[in-house]
Amino acid sequence: MPKEIILANAKLITLEGVKSGHLALSEGKIKNVGNGVSPKGYEDMEGDYLMPGLVELHTDNMERHLMPRPQVFWPEPGAALEAHDAQMVAAGITTIYDSFRVGEPTDKSARPLLDLSVKALRGAGDLRADHKVHLRCEVSDPEMWPLFEKVKDTPGLGLVSLMDHTPGQRQWRDLATYKAYYQKSCSKEEFNKMAEVLAEQRDRCAPDHTDKVASFCRGKNLPLASHDDTHAWHIEEALKNGVSISEFPTTLEAAKAARQAGLAVAMGAPNLVRGGSHSGNVSALEVAEADCLDCLSSDYVPASLIGGAWLLHQKAGWSISEAVKTVTENPARWGGLTDRGRLEPGLRADLVRVKLVMNRPVVKSVWTAGRQVF
Repeated sequence: MPKEIILANAKLITLEGVKSGHLALSEGKIKNVGNGVSPKGYEDMEGDYLMPGLVELHTDNMERHLMPRPQVFWPEPGAALEAHDAQMVAAGITTIYDSFRVGEPTDKSARPLLDLSVKALRGAGDLRADHKVHLRCEVSDPEMWPLFEKVKDTPGLGLVSLMDHTPGQRQWRDLATYKAYYQKSCSKEEFNKMAEVLAEQRDRCAPDHTDKVASFCRGKNLPLASHDDTHAWHIEEALKNGVSISEFPTTLEAAKAARQAGLAVAMGAPNLVRGGSHSGNVSALEVAEADCLDCLSSDYVPASLIGGAWLLHQKAGWSISEAVKTVTENPARWGGLTDRGRLEPGLRADLVRVKLVMNRPVVKSVWTAGRQVF
Protein backbone atom coordinates (compact mmCIF):
# COMPACT_ATOMS: atom_id res chain seq x y z
CA MET A 1 0.00 0.00 0.00
CA PRO A 2 1.43 3.44 -0.91
CA LYS A 3 2.34 5.67 2.01
CA GLU A 4 -0.22 8.26 0.92
CA ILE A 5 -3.01 8.35 -1.65
CA ILE A 6 -4.79 11.54 -2.65
CA LEU A 7 -8.24 11.31 -4.24
CA ALA A 8 -9.07 14.68 -5.74
CA ASN A 9 -11.62 16.57 -7.82
CA ALA A 10 -14.47 14.86 -5.98
CA LYS A 11 -17.84 15.81 -4.54
CA LEU A 12 -17.31 14.81 -0.92
CA ILE A 13 -20.45 13.69 0.92
CA THR A 14 -19.89 14.80 4.51
CA LEU A 15 -22.26 15.08 7.46
CA GLU A 16 -22.44 18.82 6.87
CA GLY A 17 -23.24 18.59 3.15
CA VAL A 18 -21.68 18.01 -0.26
CA LYS A 19 -18.53 19.97 -1.05
CA SER A 20 -15.86 19.92 -3.74
CA GLY A 21 -12.53 18.76 -2.44
CA HIS A 22 -10.05 15.95 -1.93
CA LEU A 23 -9.10 13.24 0.55
CA ALA A 24 -5.67 12.06 1.63
CA LEU A 25 -5.36 8.44 2.79
CA SER A 26 -2.49 6.99 4.75
CA GLU A 27 -1.94 3.68 6.57
CA GLY A 28 -5.55 2.61 6.11
CA LYS A 29 -7.07 5.79 7.51
CA ILE A 30 -8.29 9.16 6.30
CA LYS A 31 -5.41 11.56 6.86
CA ASN A 32 -6.99 14.78 5.65
CA VAL A 33 -10.18 16.16 4.12
CA GLY A 34 -9.44 19.24 2.01
CA ASN A 35 -11.41 21.81 0.05
CA GLY A 36 -10.77 22.95 -3.49
CA VAL A 37 -7.57 22.27 -5.39
CA SER A 38 -5.50 19.35 -4.11
CA PRO A 39 -1.73 18.87 -3.94
CA LYS A 40 0.13 17.28 -6.84
CA GLY A 41 0.24 13.54 -7.45
CA TYR A 42 -3.46 12.83 -6.99
CA GLU A 43 -5.94 10.41 -8.51
CA ASP A 44 -8.61 12.34 -10.40
CA MET A 45 -12.19 11.45 -9.36
CA GLU A 46 -13.48 13.46 -12.36
CA GLY A 47 -16.13 15.23 -10.35
CA ASP A 48 -17.77 12.01 -9.09
CA TYR A 49 -19.13 11.65 -5.58
CA LEU A 50 -16.86 10.26 -2.87
CA MET A 51 -18.67 8.93 0.19
CA PRO A 52 -17.99 6.66 3.17
CA GLY A 53 -18.18 2.93 2.59
CA LEU A 54 -21.66 1.50 3.13
CA VAL A 55 -22.42 -0.34 6.37
CA GLU A 56 -24.88 -3.25 6.16
CA LEU A 57 -26.45 -4.47 9.42
CA HIS A 58 -28.63 -7.24 7.96
CA THR A 59 -28.00 -9.19 4.78
CA ASP A 60 -29.14 -12.68 3.82
CA ASN A 61 -26.99 -12.59 0.70
CA MET A 62 -24.41 -15.09 1.94
CA GLU A 63 -27.10 -17.76 2.29
CA ARG A 64 -27.91 -17.36 -1.42
CA HIS A 65 -24.34 -18.40 -2.26
CA LEU A 66 -24.29 -21.25 0.26
CA MET A 67 -27.66 -22.57 -1.01
CA PRO A 68 -27.97 -21.45 -4.66
CA ARG A 69 -31.03 -23.66 -5.18
CA PRO A 70 -33.57 -24.98 -2.67
CA GLN A 71 -31.88 -27.74 -0.61
CA VAL A 72 -28.75 -27.55 -2.79
CA PHE A 73 -25.81 -26.74 -0.51
CA TRP A 74 -22.55 -25.57 -2.03
CA PRO A 75 -19.72 -27.93 -0.96
CA GLU A 76 -17.12 -25.14 -0.70
CA PRO A 77 -18.34 -22.61 1.88
CA GLY A 78 -15.13 -20.61 1.56
CA ALA A 79 -15.71 -20.06 -2.14
CA ALA A 80 -19.33 -19.10 -1.44
CA LEU A 81 -18.17 -16.52 1.09
CA GLU A 82 -15.63 -15.07 -1.35
CA ALA A 83 -18.31 -14.70 -4.04
CA HIS A 84 -20.66 -13.04 -1.56
CA ASP A 85 -17.87 -10.73 -0.40
CA ALA A 86 -17.08 -9.66 -3.97
CA GLN A 87 -20.74 -8.98 -4.77
CA MET A 88 -21.22 -6.87 -1.65
CA VAL A 89 -18.10 -4.80 -2.28
CA ALA A 90 -19.17 -4.21 -5.89
CA ALA A 91 -22.33 -2.66 -4.40
CA GLY A 92 -20.21 -0.30 -2.29
CA ILE A 93 -20.69 -2.18 0.98
CA THR A 94 -17.47 -2.24 3.00
CA THR A 95 -18.78 -3.39 6.41
CA ILE A 96 -21.07 -6.42 6.41
CA TYR A 97 -23.02 -7.94 9.27
CA ASP A 98 -23.67 -11.36 7.76
CA SER A 99 -27.03 -12.61 9.01
CA PHE A 100 -27.26 -16.24 10.13
CA ARG A 101 -30.61 -17.88 10.88
CA VAL A 102 -30.58 -19.50 14.31
CA GLY A 103 -33.69 -21.63 14.15
CA GLU A 104 -36.52 -21.86 11.64
CA PRO A 105 -40.13 -22.65 12.55
CA THR A 106 -41.06 -24.47 9.34
CA ASP A 107 -38.15 -24.91 6.90
CA LYS A 108 -35.88 -27.38 8.67
CA SER A 109 -34.22 -28.17 5.32
CA ALA A 110 -32.29 -24.90 5.59
CA ARG A 111 -30.74 -25.87 8.94
CA PRO A 112 -27.29 -26.73 7.44
CA LEU A 113 -26.90 -23.07 6.44
CA LEU A 114 -25.98 -22.12 10.00
CA ASP A 115 -23.09 -24.59 10.20
CA LEU A 116 -21.92 -23.72 6.69
CA SER A 117 -21.96 -19.99 7.43
CA VAL A 118 -19.93 -20.36 10.60
CA LYS A 119 -17.48 -22.72 8.89
CA ALA A 120 -16.99 -20.25 6.04
CA LEU A 121 -16.27 -17.28 8.30
CA ARG A 122 -13.97 -19.21 10.62
CA GLY A 123 -11.90 -20.28 7.65
CA ALA A 124 -12.00 -16.94 5.85
CA GLY A 125 -8.88 -15.67 4.15
CA ASP A 126 -8.15 -12.22 2.78
CA LEU A 127 -11.60 -10.77 2.14
CA ARG A 128 -12.30 -7.40 0.56
CA ALA A 129 -14.85 -6.17 3.12
CA ASP A 130 -14.91 -6.19 6.91
CA HIS A 131 -17.26 -9.03 7.89
CA LYS A 132 -19.10 -9.29 11.20
CA VAL A 133 -21.82 -11.66 12.41
CA HIS A 134 -25.51 -10.98 13.00
CA LEU A 135 -27.33 -13.89 14.69
CA ARG A 136 -31.04 -13.85 13.84
CA CYS A 137 -32.72 -15.80 16.63
CA GLU A 138 -36.05 -17.42 15.76
CA VAL A 139 -37.48 -17.49 19.28
CA SER A 140 -40.51 -19.55 18.19
CA ASP A 141 -38.34 -22.56 17.29
CA PRO A 142 -37.92 -25.06 20.20
CA GLU A 143 -34.39 -25.79 18.94
CA MET A 144 -33.25 -22.15 18.85
CA TRP A 145 -31.37 -22.01 22.15
CA PRO A 146 -29.27 -25.19 21.65
CA LEU A 147 -28.35 -23.88 18.20
CA PHE A 148 -27.50 -20.47 19.62
CA GLU A 149 -25.18 -21.96 22.23
CA LYS A 150 -23.18 -23.65 19.47
CA VAL A 151 -22.51 -20.41 17.58
CA LYS A 152 -22.58 -17.68 20.24
CA ASP A 153 -18.76 -17.60 20.38
CA THR A 154 -18.33 -17.16 16.63
CA PRO A 155 -15.56 -14.59 15.98
CA GLY A 156 -16.88 -11.21 14.89
CA LEU A 157 -20.28 -11.44 16.56
CA GLY A 158 -21.56 -7.86 16.51
CA LEU A 159 -25.37 -7.94 16.48
CA VAL A 160 -28.22 -10.20 17.60
CA SER A 161 -31.89 -9.93 16.68
CA LEU A 162 -35.10 -11.45 18.04
CA MET A 163 -37.42 -12.84 15.37
CA ASP A 164 -40.80 -14.54 15.39
CA HIS A 165 -42.15 -15.64 12.02
CA THR A 166 -45.16 -17.52 13.39
CA PRO A 167 -48.05 -17.09 10.93
CA GLY A 168 -50.81 -14.75 12.04
CA GLN A 169 -48.69 -11.94 13.49
CA ARG A 170 -45.87 -9.49 12.75
CA GLN A 171 -44.64 -9.89 9.15
CA TRP A 172 -47.16 -12.64 8.50
CA ARG A 173 -50.25 -11.24 10.21
CA ASP A 174 -52.03 -11.75 6.88
CA LEU A 175 -52.39 -15.54 6.75
CA ALA A 176 -53.25 -15.52 3.06
CA THR A 177 -49.95 -13.81 2.27
CA TYR A 178 -48.05 -16.32 4.40
CA LYS A 179 -49.74 -19.26 2.68
CA ALA A 180 -48.99 -17.86 -0.76
CA TYR A 181 -45.33 -17.37 0.18
CA TYR A 182 -44.57 -20.58 2.08
CA GLN A 183 -47.37 -23.15 1.80
CA LYS A 184 -48.80 -22.91 -1.70
CA SER A 185 -49.56 -26.62 -2.09
CA CYS A 186 -51.29 -27.51 1.18
CA SER A 187 -55.06 -27.47 1.66
CA LYS A 188 -56.86 -24.87 3.75
CA GLU A 189 -57.44 -27.42 6.53
CA GLU A 190 -53.78 -28.50 6.54
CA PHE A 191 -52.63 -24.89 6.63
CA ASN A 192 -54.95 -23.92 9.49
CA LYS A 193 -53.75 -26.92 11.51
CA MET A 194 -50.12 -26.03 10.86
CA ALA A 195 -50.70 -22.41 11.92
CA GLU A 196 -52.35 -23.58 15.13
CA VAL A 197 -49.44 -25.91 15.96
CA LEU A 198 -46.88 -23.18 15.28
CA ALA A 199 -48.77 -20.70 17.50
CA GLU A 200 -48.84 -23.20 20.37
CA GLN A 201 -45.13 -23.87 19.86
CA ARG A 202 -44.36 -20.14 19.95
CA ASP A 203 -46.36 -19.62 23.16
CA ARG A 204 -44.47 -22.48 24.78
CA CYS A 205 -40.89 -21.48 24.03
CA ALA A 206 -40.64 -17.86 22.80
CA PRO A 207 -40.72 -16.10 26.21
CA ASP A 208 -37.90 -18.23 27.62
CA HIS A 209 -35.81 -17.92 24.46
CA THR A 210 -36.28 -14.15 24.41
CA ASP A 211 -35.13 -13.83 28.03
CA LYS A 212 -32.05 -15.98 27.42
CA VAL A 213 -30.95 -14.11 24.30
CA ALA A 214 -31.56 -10.70 25.90
CA SER A 215 -29.55 -11.75 28.97
CA PHE A 216 -26.68 -12.95 26.78
CA CYS A 217 -26.56 -9.61 24.91
CA ARG A 218 -26.59 -7.62 28.13
CA GLY A 219 -23.69 -9.68 29.45
CA LYS A 220 -21.66 -9.16 26.27
CA ASN A 221 -22.75 -5.53 25.74
CA LEU A 222 -23.99 -6.47 22.26
CA PRO A 223 -26.62 -4.44 20.40
CA LEU A 224 -29.96 -6.26 20.21
CA ALA A 225 -32.62 -5.74 17.54
CA SER A 226 -36.30 -6.62 17.36
CA HIS A 227 -37.75 -7.80 14.06
CA ASP A 228 -41.03 -7.00 12.29
CA ASP A 229 -42.56 -4.93 15.09
CA THR A 230 -46.23 -4.33 14.30
CA HIS A 231 -47.87 -2.71 17.33
CA ALA A 232 -46.80 -0.08 19.83
CA TRP A 233 -46.81 -2.79 22.50
CA HIS A 234 -44.19 -4.69 20.49
CA ILE A 235 -41.94 -1.67 21.01
CA GLU A 236 -42.73 -1.68 24.73
CA GLU A 237 -41.68 -5.35 24.85
CA ALA A 238 -38.53 -4.55 22.91
CA LEU A 239 -37.53 -1.84 25.36
CA LYS A 240 -37.93 -4.24 28.29
CA ASN A 241 -35.63 -6.69 26.50
CA GLY A 242 -32.92 -4.08 25.98
CA VAL A 243 -33.49 -3.68 22.24
CA SER A 244 -31.91 -0.65 20.56
CA ILE A 245 -32.86 -1.30 16.90
CA SER A 246 -36.30 -1.95 15.41
CA GLU A 247 -35.70 -3.88 12.19
CA PHE A 248 -38.31 -3.67 9.44
CA PRO A 249 -41.36 -2.51 11.43
CA THR A 250 -44.42 -3.63 9.50
CA THR A 251 -46.65 -0.65 10.32
CA LEU A 252 -46.24 3.10 10.63
CA GLU A 253 -47.66 2.77 14.16
CA ALA A 254 -44.69 0.63 15.20
CA ALA A 255 -42.16 2.85 13.41
CA LYS A 256 -43.49 5.96 15.15
CA ALA A 257 -43.50 4.20 18.52
CA ALA A 258 -39.90 3.07 17.97
CA ARG A 259 -38.79 6.58 17.03
CA GLN A 260 -40.53 8.04 20.09
CA ALA A 261 -38.86 5.43 22.31
CA GLY A 262 -35.41 6.29 20.98
CA LEU A 263 -34.86 3.09 18.99
CA ALA A 264 -33.18 3.15 15.59
CA VAL A 265 -35.65 2.29 12.83
CA ALA A 266 -34.21 0.16 10.01
CA MET A 267 -36.18 -0.47 6.82
CA GLY A 268 -35.45 -2.60 3.78
CA ALA A 269 -33.87 -0.83 0.81
CA PRO A 270 -35.59 -3.30 -1.58
CA ASN A 271 -38.90 -2.05 -0.16
CA LEU A 272 -37.86 1.49 -1.11
CA VAL A 273 -36.57 0.58 -4.58
CA ARG A 274 -39.60 -1.59 -5.43
CA GLY A 275 -42.04 1.01 -4.14
CA GLY A 276 -43.44 -1.19 -1.38
CA SER A 277 -43.11 -4.28 0.78
CA HIS A 278 -43.25 -7.69 -0.91
CA SER A 279 -45.40 -8.95 1.99
CA GLY A 280 -47.88 -6.07 2.09
CA ASN A 281 -46.40 -4.15 5.01
CA VAL A 282 -45.76 -0.42 5.36
CA SER A 283 -43.60 1.13 2.66
CA ALA A 284 -40.14 2.39 3.53
CA LEU A 285 -40.93 5.65 1.73
CA GLU A 286 -43.93 6.24 4.01
CA VAL A 287 -41.73 5.66 7.07
CA ALA A 288 -39.14 8.08 5.65
CA GLU A 289 -41.75 10.74 4.90
CA ALA A 290 -42.95 10.44 8.51
CA ASP A 291 -39.35 11.19 9.62
CA CYS A 292 -39.06 7.81 11.35
CA LEU A 293 -36.27 6.24 9.30
CA ASP A 294 -32.68 5.89 10.57
CA CYS A 295 -31.08 3.05 8.61
CA LEU A 296 -31.55 1.15 5.38
CA SER A 297 -30.65 -2.52 4.89
CA SER A 298 -30.07 -4.26 1.57
CA ASP A 299 -31.60 -7.43 3.07
CA TYR A 300 -31.72 -9.70 -0.01
CA VAL A 301 -30.50 -7.31 -2.80
CA PRO A 302 -27.02 -5.81 -2.23
CA ALA A 303 -27.36 -3.21 -4.99
CA SER A 304 -30.50 -1.79 -3.37
CA LEU A 305 -28.55 -0.13 -0.55
CA ILE A 306 -26.93 2.70 -2.47
CA GLY A 307 -29.95 2.94 -4.77
CA GLY A 308 -32.23 3.26 -1.76
CA ALA A 309 -30.15 6.08 -0.31
CA TRP A 310 -30.42 8.08 -3.53
CA LEU A 311 -34.18 7.48 -3.66
CA LEU A 312 -34.50 9.08 -0.22
CA HIS A 313 -32.98 12.16 -1.79
CA GLN A 314 -34.98 11.99 -5.01
CA LYS A 315 -38.39 10.89 -3.71
CA ALA A 316 -38.52 11.84 -0.03
CA GLY A 317 -36.75 15.16 -0.49
CA TRP A 318 -33.91 14.40 1.94
CA SER A 319 -30.56 16.10 1.39
CA ILE A 320 -27.91 13.82 -0.08
CA SER A 321 -25.99 13.97 3.20
CA GLU A 322 -29.00 12.94 5.30
CA ALA A 323 -29.89 10.16 2.85
CA VAL A 324 -26.33 8.77 2.79
CA LYS A 325 -26.23 8.73 6.60
CA THR A 326 -28.87 5.95 6.55
CA VAL A 327 -26.34 3.61 4.90
CA THR A 328 -23.10 4.85 6.49
CA GLU A 329 -22.89 6.80 9.74
CA ASN A 330 -26.20 5.67 11.26
CA PRO A 331 -25.83 1.88 10.85
CA ALA A 332 -22.19 2.14 11.95
CA ARG A 333 -23.18 3.95 15.14
CA TRP A 334 -26.14 1.70 15.97
CA GLY A 335 -23.97 -1.34 15.23
CA GLY A 336 -21.49 -0.13 17.84
CA LEU A 337 -18.78 1.05 15.42
CA THR A 338 -17.22 4.47 15.94
CA ASP A 339 -14.26 4.21 13.56
CA ARG A 340 -16.13 4.47 10.22
CA GLY A 341 -19.16 5.85 8.42
CA ARG A 342 -17.93 9.44 8.04
CA LEU A 343 -15.36 11.32 5.97
CA GLU A 344 -13.25 12.54 8.87
CA PRO A 345 -9.51 12.43 9.64
CA GLY A 346 -8.49 9.45 11.77
CA LEU A 347 -11.34 7.18 10.67
CA ARG A 348 -11.02 4.04 8.54
CA ALA A 349 -10.49 4.84 4.88
CA ASP A 350 -13.58 2.92 3.72
CA LEU A 351 -14.69 4.84 0.65
CA VAL A 352 -16.95 4.57 -2.39
CA ARG A 353 -16.71 6.52 -5.63
CA VAL A 354 -20.14 7.00 -7.15
CA LYS A 355 -21.07 8.30 -10.58
CA LEU A 356 -24.62 9.26 -11.54
CA VAL A 357 -25.70 7.57 -14.76
CA MET A 358 -29.16 8.62 -15.95
CA ASN A 359 -29.79 9.87 -12.40
CA ARG A 360 -28.93 6.46 -10.92
CA PRO A 361 -25.91 5.92 -8.64
CA VAL A 362 -23.28 3.59 -10.06
CA VAL A 363 -20.38 2.33 -7.94
CA LYS A 364 -17.12 3.02 -9.78
CA SER A 365 -14.44 2.31 -7.16
CA VAL A 366 -14.26 1.04 -3.58
CA TRP A 367 -11.56 1.22 -0.90
CA THR A 368 -11.51 -0.65 2.41
CA ALA A 369 -9.03 0.49 5.04
CA GLY A 370 -7.23 2.45 2.33
CA ARG A 371 -6.85 -0.51 -0.06
CA GLN A 372 -8.63 -0.32 -3.41
CA VAL A 373 -10.70 -3.51 -3.72
CA PHE A 374 -12.97 -2.62 -6.66
